[in-house]
Amino acid sequence: MIDLQQIEDIVFNGKVFTLTATDEQKIAQSYRFLSDFAKNKLIYGINTGFGPMAQYRISEDDLQSLQYNIVRSHACGAGKPLKATDVRAAMLARCCTFIAGKSGVHLDTAKSLITFINNGIIPFVPEHGSVGASGDLVQLSHLALTLIGEGEVFYQGQLLPTKNVLEQLNIEPLTLHLRDGLSLVNGTAFMTGIGLVNLIYAKQLIHWSVITSVLMNEIASSYDDCFSQILNDLKQHKGQRIIAQQLRAIANDSKCMKDRQKELYEQNHKEWIFETKVQPYYSLRCVPQILGAIYDEVENAEKVLINEINSVDDNPIVDVETQNVYHGGNFHGDYVSFEMDKLKIAITKLTMLAERQLNYIFHDKINGILPPFVNLGKLGLNYGLQAAQFTATSTTAESQTLSNPMYVHSIPNNNDNQDVVSMGTNSALIARQVIDNAFQVMAIHAMALVQAVDCLQIKDKLSSQTMDFYRKVRAIVPIFIEDTPKYKEIEQLICFLHQYGVK
Repeated sequence: MIDLQQIEDIVFNGKVFTLTATDEQKIAQSYRFLSDFAKNKLIYGINTGFGPMAQYRISEDDLQSLQYNIVRSHACGAGKPLKATDVRAAMLARCCTFIAGKSGVHLDTAKSLITFINNGIIPFVPEHGSVGASGDLVQLSHLALTLIGEGEVFYQGQLLPTKNVLEQLNIEPLTLHLRDGLSLVNGTAFMTGIGLVNLIYAKQLIHWSVITSVLMNEIASSYDDCFSQILNDLKQHKGQRIIAQQLRAIANDSKCMKDRQKELYEQNHKEWIFETKVQPYYSLRCVPQILGAIYDEVENAEKVLINEINSVDDNPIVDVETQNVYHGGNFHGDYVSFEMDKLKIAITKLTMLAERQLNYIFHDKINGILPPFVNLGKLGLNYGLQAAQFTATSTTAESQTLSNPMYVHSIPNNNDNQDVVSMGTNSALIARQVIDNAFQVMAIHAMALVQAVDCLQIKDKLSSQTMDFYRKVRAIVPIFIEDTPKYKEIEQLICFLHQYGVK
């Protein structure tokens, strides 16, 4: 079993991935069994065509060509290349299936994937092409194409012919055996890989949302009982309780937030209209409830994705224990597709929370303590972050539209052989766009927060963790009064926010 930390170490941190002796034994045993079992039997993808072409028998002389043909014919994707992290995660996911010893692939096939991973060779894989049933046929075909020495790869920052890179590194192209071609292009590896990268970034966003929500409440001088354990433990949701605990831990040494007991219960207030709010706005007060639900969804997404990468998603399945070959649909990506739809909805809500907190900072009539758009210059002459709100608002709106489900958009294809499909990779890619959008909004929010801190001159009253955040953001964006372009600082802040937890 592989866990999320191991995945992160390999995909993001370049940790070497190796097969154990037991892994090699299982893969080799599966291949030997299938080689013997397949003699004089009709088995899909070994001596038949693929998909609706399975009704055609393949002659003995053409069996090896069949495996190359499925790779070459299906390498027909379109669009921008997938990111290196996505492709590394997909290669890892495919290898994990082979390690289970249920695919009947030659040991060289698994070793070839590992060679690419460990040498930083990233196959060129277009983003579009998968309908998520039979898995990610098109994207995986582009991956398999490079393993046999064809197509193109990214190596040391350059897009190069695969053949040239393999020759440079003295790596032999993979020779396809028995059913290696079919097994390489089957399965949910790309939707799972992209989903795992999404998951890692989603966890980062929750971390930042907790930090910025505390800082937001410090700026507003909110009462701290909305984070209290007694209140939040009365809801029977794990996520809410955990988020509330995190908020309390961060705010623990803050000198900005108010104690309701001392401020309202122990003092004799006789005024009829209160200058300060008895309760803050929902975007400040309801953070445990909002982020708690998001936390629980991210936890569920981790469970589903870790289950998927540790599953066997091939077809047919080669089972040495029962001495049989089973045909079915383990390549179907419904679990991942459904979860990516839920994840993108969760991250859109997180983005909406940040955007509403940002609006609170910018709207002087609402907060009552800050100049419009945290403008530290001359009002009317200078504009602060007025225009940055346009970017945050439009980006949030895009995520709201993208949050419509992909999972239910099955379209029959493949001569109706694939009459119901998952659209899992599309779902994962749209979730990725929503996550990217969230980082953009969070970067603008971070810039606004530190401006508000300096406007109110409360830096020395912040909690130790929000002070650390303030300092790191200020190292990128110094305090500003005069109007200057902010697009480069926004991009630098996005990079900073991405780096947390990924070393």
